[in-house]
Amino acid sequence: MQSKIFYKSSVEKDLRGISPQGRTRILEEIEDYLSKNLKEGKTLKGKFKELRSLRVGDYRIIYTLIKEGVLILKVGHRREVYK
Repeated sequence: MQSKIFYKSSVEKDLRGISPQGRTRILEEIEDYLSKNLKEGKTLKGKFKELRSLRVGDYRIIYTLIKEGVLILKVGHRREVYK
């Protein structure tokens, strides 16, 4: 069963800083893979324990599970996304 994907408004800005090929790959991963495999991402630790991270090459998709589906919170390069 495919879940509904919601995006925080700041994700659009996050995606603008990524190359067109990278952006396409990330969006395909979200829409095709994450929507079907909600719990595949790595659970974060500490104060972010409610969040999950999905790896797409050098980029990370930070998301949380909500009643209606998945809420994408941030997309960024692995060295910057956790800050």
